[in-house]
Amino acid sequence: MANHKSALKRIRANNKKRLENRYYAKTMRNSLKDIRLTENKSEANAKLPVVTSLIDKLAKKGIIHKNKAANLKSGLMKKINKM
Repeated sequence: MANHKSALKRIRANNKKRLENRYYAKTMRNSLKDIRLTENKSEANAKLPVVTSLIDKLAKKGIIHKNKAANLKSGLMKKINKM
């Protein structure tokens, strides 16, 4: 257990950030699943800007790596264009 007041505060802050990061990552995964299961091309094209914006925001915050963000967006574009 931490002995210093600042170490205790750091533990609390890390737990809070971890929960927020998990929430945002799960939200992204759910939106990716939603757009991947979409069969209609026009519907998928309508959802694409929202999902790519979410992915970019997570990459900017450092929740996911920028290369992972690029790979996810690239895969979505390929899937939608193939429909």
